Amino acid sequence: MITTILNIETATDTCSICISRDQRILAQETINEPFQHAARITLLIKACLEKAALTLDEIDALAVSRGPGAYTALRIGISVVKGIAYALDKPVIAIDTLQALALATANSIKKEGIYHPMIDARRMEVYTASFDETGKRLSEAESKIITEDSFQEEIKEGKSIFLSGNGAAKCTAVLTSKQIEYLEVYCDSAHLVPLAHRAFEAGNFVDIAYFTPFYLKPPNITIAKKKL
Repeated sequence: MITTILNIETATDTCSICISRDQRILAQETINEPFQHAARITLLIKACLEKAALTLDEIDALAVSRGPGAYTALRIGISVVKGIAYALDKPVIAIDTLQALALATANSIKKEGIYHPMIDARRMEVYTASFDETGKRLSEAESKIITEDSFQEEIKEGKSIFLSGNGAAKCTAVLTSKQIEYLEVYCDSAHLVPLAHRAFEAGNFVDIAYFTPFYLKPPNITIAKKKL
C-alpha cells in the first residue's frame, strides 16, 4: 500500500512541514523564526500540498512532533493537526521529538555510541534522553541541568557521546571531554518521516480526543512588568 503522510514539526523555533510518500519526501517547507508558527503553519502546509500536487483529502495520515519542546509551539502544531484530523477523519501519529532527533543524528554519522538529543529549556537546562545508534531508547526523557559532571558515568565507561539539537551548543563550555562530539542536527519535519511510516504500518495512532503535547514540565509563565 502506498502511504502519504503530512509531517509537522513545531517543537522549537523551527516550523517545518513535509509530505512523504513511502518515506520519500515529495515537498517540504521550513522556517526558522521564533513566534511565527501560528502565522505561518497553515501557509506552509498549503505550499507543500501545492508542490506535491495533492489535496488534504489525499493524505493518508498526519504525523506530528509531540514534544518535549516549547510550550506554545507544540500547542500550535498539535492544534492544527487535530483540526485537520477532525475535519477529514484522518488518523494521527505522535512522534517523540527526541527520538526523531536522535535517529536523524545517528543516521547522519553512522557511528556506535550514545546519542543525547537536546531541546533548549532555558539557561543551562535541556530536555534530553539517551538513545543508541538504532534509535532505541536507553533512558526516559528528562529536564536536565547541564554541569561539568553531566554524563560522567558514560564517559568513564569509555562511551562515545553525541549531542545534537538546539540545546547542545550551550553545553560546549562545560562539557569538553574528547569523547563528546557536537553535531549540527536540529528538529526538522524530515526527521519524523521514518518513524511516522513505521507507526502507520503498525497502526499506532493516537486518540485525538485525548492527545495532548508532551510538555515534560509546566510552562514558564511570567507576569508582564506593566501589570506589576
